[in-house]
Amino acid sequence: MKKEKKDLEETIKGKVVPLLEETMEKNLGVNIPKIESDITDKLQNPHLDIYIPFNLHFKDAKKSFKKEFIKQELGAHLGNISELAKVLGLDRRSIHRTIKKLNISIDKVRVHMKHTEEDIIDKTIRSTLAEYKEIIHPQKMERMYEDVPTLSRNIAKFLPHKDFTWKEAENEFEKRFLSKALQDSQGNVAKAAAKVDIRVETLHRKIKKLRLK
Repeated sequence: MKKEKKDLEETIKGKVVPLLEETMEKNLGVNIPKIESDITDKLQNPHLDIYIPFNLHFKDAKKSFKKEFIKQELGAHLGNISELAKVLGLDRRSIHRTIKKLNISIDKVRVHMKHTEEDIIDKTIRSTLAEYKEIIHPQKMERMYEDVPTLSRNIAKFLPHKDFTWKEAENEFEKRFLSKALQDSQGNVAKAAAKVDIRVETLHRKIKKLRLK
């Protein structure tokens, strides 16, 4: 694990940073170290970039999240279920059942998910740039945005896919989903539980397990 982290750090420093600097100098006229470090920090510590439907009840939102997560990971592993099962910490039969239950088309996943890494990197760069839109000239920022697809494609060639086990993904979903429910309910556990349609006792248990308070 330490070697993987060190290799990633060296790749970012040797391959990714020069690409970012070149693109910024070309479009902004200057390299901005803070933007560079913000982007590389996020690329070095990737998180699960899966849409969470906060408007749904807990059970339905989790089902939607799981479907998108499995689709993303299937694409990253080119539809190889044996390989995916090892990474997720699940057995092959469980993966097959999930694919069938969630009505996931492996063939469609293979076609549409080839650019998963590019998309994640693209979103990371765009979200970071958006934080600086107030201090960068609009025309220069527009030119920078136009180069993001090419920049993301070039960076994706060097960065490995970050794997998550299903347990890690599940915990990440529950943390984000339940934190939002508690925030919307001003910390009132009974209200939050009613909002997402789970028992109060269940929410208390998850709050303790996930250290949400």
